[in-house]
Amino acid sequence: MLTKPFYKHLFPALLAGLGLRLFFVWRFPFSSGDTPYYEELARNWLYHGVYGFFSHGQLVSSDVRMPGYPGFLAIIYSVAGPGRNAVLAVQAFVDLAACVLAACIAARLAGRASEPVRSRIIITALWLAVLCPFTANYSAALLTEVLATFLTTLAILIFLAPSACQLDLIRTRSDLSRSVRIWFFGGLVVGLGTLVRPETPLLLVAVVLVLWLRWWRPPNWEKLMLATLWMGAGLLLPLAPWAARNAHMFGRVQFLAPRYAETYGDVMPTGFFAWTKTWMFRFRDAYLFTWKLPSSPIATNDLPSYAYDSPEERTRVTSLIERYNREHGMALETDMEFEKLARERTKRHPLRTYVWIPIERSAAMWFTPRITLLPYSGRLWPPADSWHRNPTDFEVTLGLALLNFLYAGLALAGVRHWRESPGIALIVAFIVIRTAFLTQMQTCEPRYVLECFPGLLALGAQTWHSRSSNLSQPSATVCLAIMPSSRS
Repeated sequence: MLTKPFYKHLFPALLAGLGLRLFFVWRFPFSSGDTPYYEELARNWLYHGVYGFFSHGQLVSSDVRMPGYPGFLAIIYSVAGPGRNAVLAVQAFVDLAACVLAACIAARLAGRASEPVRSRIIITALWLAVLCPFTANYSAALLTEVLATFLTTLAILIFLAPSACQLDLIRTRSDLSRSVRIWFFGGLVVGLGTLVRPETPLLLVAVVLVLWLRWWRPPNWEKLMLATLWMGAGLLLPLAPWAARNAHMFGRVQFLAPRYAETYGDVMPTGFFAWTKTWMFRFRDAYLFTWKLPSSPIATNDLPSYAYDSPEERTRVTSLIERYNREHGMALETDMEFEKLARERTKRHPLRTYVWIPIERSAAMWFTPRITLLPYSGRLWPPADSWHRNPTDFEVTLGLALLNFLYAGLALAGVRHWRESPGIALIVAFIVIRTAFLTQMQTCEPRYVLECFPGLLALGAQTWHSRSSNLSQPSATVCLAIMPSSRS
């Protein structure tokens, strides 16, 4: 699958990628609001045998976070002690492994292209991945993204295997047995990823959707059912102990963490969240509104003009925010008023709530400088004023924004080769499904789509696909095309 020139580039590329990641670890280490939760869960699990938090002097079991990342931290702590440096170093190498997997995905997508073309594609994908600052800088943060990205990328590579998705190659019991093992193993990796990030099964949704669309013929229905069932079995196997533990500890079978990371019985401000979903699309608004809850005051002066449709509605919203500030928390009655306001806004402009805001959120998640973990403002407008205020800030922000557009442009150019590389359909479906799902969260963070970047860069490398190498027949090493099958 990989070529000899690739191995000549492998060590220099990994060395350059390691240098970039260690630079971020040294220069821009980052701790988010979630970091202490993961650290405490890992320490309590390792040193006290309880997956939970201390509350009022007692160690109490919890299910507010999936156990995959705290378990990852606990393993590192058991070897190197409970410091952060060892974790960041390990994450740098895990992220580099994901870069190699991205190159392998590019090789699968390259299909039966000529040897020089395949080499060019694979080497391009490798260098794009190792030098991507948007994934590299998460090596410097104790967050789930690096581990989740690695497992997601590994699962994509597995599902691009011919035995997993080229159903016309399954002719004997031996062929079927091999395919079943790959389907199950792919589902297993997705299950492990789900223990890290609960939305990881969206990849299985993309795989099943594209697989059924590609091979929807009565002779293939049995194979499609087997593929779906075995992938589901693989998914559930790693989640079963977590669900059993929750059933034993809390009396309920729960495979995923709570949506809002709340403790069982907590009353969440769902009405307020429903209201913000009718207007919020910028990440900065999460800092100013959503993340102020449950008790930090919200400044009414921060209310943007697109959060209300009339002066009367602005007065009403301001009154509710001031009430929340006086009560030092979101009372049920106040939350219900926000929910009523959300219904009214949706009734007036349903397309805005269900179409335009999700589209704007998608754009905000994808087309951004991605400076969340960096000490830069991310402000580009107005350009002259932003540059005069802080030239370095403006130049770094503009450079990262242009780089992000470059990656997206390369990926779009690579998608044009879907006929030569039909496996592109799976990656595109995954990106679209994941993005659409995450627009429905209470905030719209750019890091939500980070797990898509190795696949995105593998798509971008297909830009170097030479048309002279195109073959009239699709390769047995690529699959999942959304087109009729001539052999089904």
